Amino acid sequence: MARRPRDPNKKPGFFRQITTLYNFTRAEYPWLPWVLIGILLACIGLGVVLGLVFPASSVWSAVMWGFMGLATGLMIAMFTLTRLSTSAMYKKIDGMPGAAGHVLSTSLPRSWSASDTPVGVNPRTQEAVYRAVGRAGIVIVGEGSRGRLTRLVNEERSKAQRVAHGVPVTVFYLGHGQDEVPIKMLTTRIKALPSKIDKATMAAVIKRLESVSQTSASLPIPKGIDPLKVRASRPR
Repeated sequence: MARRPRDPNKKPGFFRQITTLYNFTRAEYPWLPWVLIGILLACIGLGVVLGLVFPASSVWSAVMWGFMGLATGLMIAMFTLTRLSTSAMYKKIDGMPGAAGHVLSTSLPRSWSASDTPVGVNPRTQEAVYRAVGRAGIVIVGEGSRGRLTRLVNEERSKAQRVAHGVPVTVFYLGHGQDEVPIKMLTTRIKALPSKIDKATMAAVIKRLESVSQTSASLPIPKGIDPLKVRASRPR
């Protein structure tokens, strides 16, 4: 009996996702296996010691506490793997076209509205401008050479101020220079912005901006990147 072909739209299983995440992170941090093993051994050892001391010094108590230490070690190891994979992703995409769109669309909380498609782009140099809307107002992110981004950013800021009068507009430039934001700090800086508008105003601003935005078909830069299909965790 012939095997049924795999559905390309079917999401990979849990263990396949973990394997992909592990391989991706290990490529950036070769010492990853030793860290994970060390965490597991330390937690198991601590559990055994606690089992021999509390509540009574017995072999069964040590075994039970050892299993509890193993479970705790697995949770800590998974947390460590997730954090390191996010760090590896930022290192991988730093400086790549579309990095801002990828981070905005996958790493911001659901209270923000953002897309991996740029709202403004320079077809020749691939400088691009991305936009996010949240309770803090409108955030514009410039990606590329700052000198060549001035016109694009000013155009998008003027558009936002025209259709959403009175709504705060904050501009960030990606990079490692003065007054620039590294890609790994982008969502942290955005989430730190204070709330300025309510949900109803936010929804109205999104509709107004969408009505005046360019269509994605006219933009030569592809949508956000997704290195090796590893995505940053979206906070809830």
